[in-house]
Amino acid sequence: MSTSVLQHPLLLQVAVSLFVYSAVCLPGDLIIQHSQSYDGGLCLNLVEPWGYNCVEHTTETNDGFLLGLQRVSSGIVNSGVEKAPPVLLLHGLFMGGDAWFMDSPNQSLGFILADHGFDVWVGNVRGTKWSHGHSSLSDGDKEFWDWSWQEMALYDLEAMLSYINSKTDSKVFVVGHSQGTIMSLAAFTQPDIVNMVEAAALLSPISYLDHITSKFVLNLVNMHLDEALSLLGIHQLNLKSNILTNIIEKACDGGRADCSDMLAAITGENCCFNSSRVDFYLEYEPHPSSLKNLKHLFQMIRKGTFAKYDYGTLKNVLQYGQTKPPAFDLSLITESLPIWMAYGGNDALGDVVDVQHTLKELRSKLEVLFLEDYGHVDFLLSTRAYEDLYDSMISFFRSCGNGISSSS
Repeated sequence: MSTSVLQHPLLLQVAVSLFVYSAVCLPGDLIIQHSQSYDGGLCLNLVEPWGYNCVEHTTETNDGFLLGLQRVSSGIVNSGVEKAPPVLLLHGLFMGGDAWFMDSPNQSLGFILADHGFDVWVGNVRGTKWSHGHSSLSDGDKEFWDWSWQEMALYDLEAMLSYINSKTDSKVFVVGHSQGTIMSLAAFTQPDIVNMVEAAALLSPISYLDHITSKFVLNLVNMHLDEALSLLGIHQLNLKSNILTNIIEKACDGGRADCSDMLAAITGENCCFNSSRVDFYLEYEPHPSSLKNLKHLFQMIRKGTFAKYDYGTLKNVLQYGQTKPPAFDLSLITESLPIWMAYGGNDALGDVVDVQHTLKELRSKLEVLFLEDYGHVDFLLSTRAYEDLYDSMISFFRSCGNGISSSS
């Protein structure tokens, strides 16, 4: 057992209890099924019931992951709305493409964009329920979970954009929330990827995490949860499993975090989130992710860097040819890429100081919207999102896209 584990009594307690629990429950508890268990897929479950057209697509990454994409358009024939270019929606951590359709059509961004004539494509990263596994690996293989947001940025986003470009012969607008913005900012430093992008809108943008204020998340970091789970040989993070539910309870014990409002404990106070719909949201969320992804995020918090995954000195040399992981240099993002960003004063994950750090490093054409009372989830699920956010975003897209009518 590592020294850092032994130096933290709480972590040792967690590790021991997890070890005892895993001896009986671990294998079956951690394995989840992918979209095959969701009859009909995302389209049938969440989009088509509202009368929208939706088609399921699949694209394969260069490392063999089969990603689900949904193409959504309004079911209303409106001769006054000119068809706009494609827009790709990228969800956050422990979420899937369903996140853009959780509320009514006048509140959910996926529906709103379709109603404004956009060719909406919904992305689902590797490991999530609406994607379709791997060409040769099963989700019971540890190799299946050997990835972080780095691979999502360099492989998943590249595959999605290439597929959409092949179907539409057009550059793509990109919208990301939370982890979707980490992926986007990292990917945009790569010329071959950013050349497929017309413009980007980033909600709760994240590239630095060293000023995170979420006490709950900081407790997990200080508990070295990632190390404890590694010791148990866990590779998949399924927050609906009993083993991770127990961990969450321990992180709340003894007043280390106020978990009476779990969402607020993790994300910060959300001003405009409809709490009465939580049970419905939990029918679809959370989606699984990998332990390696969590480790990478914890590295960002501990080190204050926006860089590739840190394997340790020796493996870094083997992997990258240098002792430290290469940084994703935001100044490499082309100045010609228009970027719209929205961030909030109550966001405990995308802290104002970290967002301002990101803004200083970017050379792109920026439009920035700051909402003092918004928390992390408000940018996705606020009941006021259209008037507070989405109308501004759509105006931004229309201002930087060629041939987009504003008649809608």
